[in-house]
This record gives sequence, C-alpha cells and structure tokens, in this order.
Amino acid sequence: MEQVMRNFFLFLSKNKPLTKVAKKYGLRFGAARFVAGETIELAVESIKELNKKNLSVTLDYLGEFVDNEKEANEMADHSIKAIEAIGKGQLNAQLSLKMTSMGLDISDEVVMNNMKRILSAAKKHNVFVTIDMEDYSRCQKTLDIFKELKKEFDNVGTVIQAYLYRTVKDIEDLNKYHPNLRLVKGAYKESPDVAFPEKKDVDENFKKIIKMHLLNGNFTAVATHDDAIIEYTKELVKEYQISKDQFEFQMLYGIRPERQEQLANEGYGMRVYVPFGNDWYGYFMRRLAERPANVAFVLKGVIKK
Repeated sequence: MEQVMRNFFLFLSKNKPLTKVAKKYGLRFGAARFVAGETIELAVESIKELNKKNLSVTLDYLGEFVDNEKEANEMADHSIKAIEAIGKGQLNAQLSLKMTSMGLDISDEVVMNNMKRILSAAKKHNVFVTIDMEDYSRCQKTLDIFKELKKEFDNVGTVIQAYLYRTVKDIEDLNKYHPNLRLVKGAYKESPDVAFPEKKDVDENFKKIIKMHLLNGNFTAVATHDDAIIEYTKELVKEYQISKDQFEFQMLYGIRPERQEQLANEGYGMRVYVPFGNDWYGYFMRRLAERPANVAFVLKGVIKK
C-alpha cells in the first residue's frame, strides 16, 4: 500500500494543470508545513528562527516546468534576490536550485548564463550554492555542467542519489574535483533498469557512498531523516576520527524538527532545506510520496478546516 501511495503522489507531482491550480490558490491543505511562505521576506523570517536554534539553512526558490528563456531568467533573478537577502541579513544560509528552473531543458547557453550570474552574485555575498539533482534523464547533463562550473567557481556543489546504480562510479569520477556533495537516497520514480527497486539496497548503497566520500576527504552533507543512516554516520566519523567540520546532516523544513534540534545540540552541523515561492505543488507532492506520516498530517489539517 505504501508503494502504491508513493507512486500516486509522484504521478501527481508531474501534473502541469494541477501545478497551475496550486499556484493560483496558494499554500493550503497542509503545504505550509513544508514551504516557508511564498515570498523571500517570509522565508527570511523562517531562516532567522532556525538560526536562533543553531540550525543552518539552504534556501530554495521553487520552480518547475520552466520551458522558455524569459521564465528561466526570471527564476535566476529570484535566486539572486535570495542570495542578496542572505548576504544583507548576514544569515547562516546557502542556496539550492534546480537547473531545470534555470533553463536546463531549453539550451546549454541559457542555463550556463543563468548559473554564472547566480554563482557570481553568490561569490560576492559569500554564499554557497548547491545544484539539486533531478530525475535520471537529467543526471549526466547536470553533472557535466557542474564540472564545467567548478573550473571557474569554488562556491558550488551538487547532489548524488543513492538509489541509482551509477552512483558509486559518479563518486569516483567527481573525486578529482574535491566536491562538496549532498548525498541523498533519491525522491523520483525511476525504472529498475537504472535504480535499485528495493529499499534495503538503496540503504546499503547510501552507506557505501557516505563512507567513500568522507574517506576521500571531501565535505559531505548527509541528507536523511533515517535514524539508522544518522547513527551509521556518527559511528563512521568516530571510527575514522573525521572532523565535524567535514560533514553535516541535512533535513527538510517541517520534517522532524525535534530531531534537527537534537543533532545541533549534540554539536553536529545541521542544515535545514527551506523551500519558498508559489510554485510549491510538485515539491509538496514529493514530500507526501516520501512518508505516509506526511499524508496523515495533511488529512488532519484538511479535516480541521
């Protein structure tokens, strides 16, 4: 049943008409739990509250189905505005973005121009930028652009997904760039031809790449809500005497906030992924797909209205 629900919500996440409806009616039906408002001003207030709790942030202006240059340029402008807000407020925050929202599906020229604009602004304000990984069809292109950007910018990292068969090879290939990587299990529906269909295999591969990347001496963001993976990472860094400056945990805004604060209080780097903007629908559907508990929370909220 859990897999059926996951597939259902992942299917809904790609529905363009529903995305348009969601933009029109705003953050309702529980989405506000996972999205820090529709404006940068609201997002900044959320960041300040998290920073007070010794939690770092990575901020993401949400956007999906960008298919024209004008909209891609506007998305890049929003990201630059977010960077400027981080710098102006001296916030403990970074930026995350999807390259499809910057023009990845339009042309190499559009996406590279927008990424260079963003990274130049980020460098000016001392803000680190992480390129989110999307579905498998865009994986290689994303990594190719990341490698190209690394030749010019030090303030950029990307994401590697444990559920893909190719992941170990990607970690090996990227090592020469000494990359800052966010390691995740993966949130898209993929074919068993390219991704592990069984959770236990994904978990084992996740552990494997965490160990690989840490022992390569590179900064590692372990993005998970899974206590088993968290404890594995704690034991690993203890065994190999890895400095707490070389890694951090990351979790999503609105999910397990008590655990986030606990890890921060234990002295671990803890970064919260904070999305904002009115194009929240696809992100919200993927959060519902990840955990049945999220669906139950939303249903309770709807019933109370």
